[in-house]
Amino acid sequence: MNKKIKVFLDVILFLIAFAVIQIAVEYGTAALLGYMRNMKVKEAIYGMATGKYGAVLAISTVLSSLLTILLFARLKWTPMSRKYLRSRPWNVFLWIILLSLGIILPAEWIEEKLQIVMDPAYQKLFDGVMREPWGYVAIGLLAPIAEETVFRGAILRSLLGVFSDKWHWIPILISALLFGLVHGNFAQGAYAAVIGLLLGWMYYRTGSILPGLILHWVNNSVAYILFNLMPQMEDGKLIDFFHGNQRLMTGGLIFSFCIVIPSIFQLYGRMKRAKE
Repeated sequence: MNKKIKVFLDVILFLIAFAVIQIAVEYGTAALLGYMRNMKVKEAIYGMATGKYGAVLAISTVLSSLLTILLFARLKWTPMSRKYLRSRPWNVFLWIILLSLGIILPAEWIEEKLQIVMDPAYQKLFDGVMREPWGYVAIGLLAPIAEETVFRGAILRSLLGVFSDKWHWIPILISALLFGLVHGNFAQGAYAAVIGLLLGWMYYRTGSILPGLILHWVNNSVAYILFNLMPQMEDGKLIDFFHGNQRLMTGGLIFSFCIVIPSIFQLYGRMKRAKE
């Protein structure tokens, strides 16, 4: 079989396995919830989807993420190694954290300018999970590991193996688009696709999911913290964060770019594959 065809079939397999685990665990959790509360599975699923049972959905996400990580590691779809950590990339991790923090305000500003708004149904689901303590375990900790394992460690790694180094941007673009599509809604999907390009670039430079995992973790953690510390910002605009002061908001955006640009330059010079 042609190597490229095999890799594309593998990518489809990875996506199917990822989706089946999510659906099966969510359905199983809903069935258990329905049994415990004496209601139909359909009603339980609807309650989870509308945020009524946010804790249950969060626990479901934790379980599906754990199963995803274990399956991809067990079948060696995503090779697990400490090689990159042994290179002591602490400076890289520091610049990634700074980059993650720096892109928050510009990303929000761009979304507002493009009028990208999450569908109300997905917003209820998202809010229901984010309000729960288990939501951080699901969204802040395990989802980044599971998603980096699948989309960078398995999908992007496989695609990079069949494209020449000159065309490495094609696998990065494909994996980023797939990463955006699985989020199931335009608002999250568009943001995930753009961030996926950055995550893919980090994997391409290092051959490790750890740099992307750090960025993914900081991004999701900040979202969770801000959601719970400033719930009034849920329906607000970026300028509300600056108490309506346009000049202050502009200064915040400029300051953010003063973090983002040096971080990218530093990472470009510092990120490299660990030596054997």
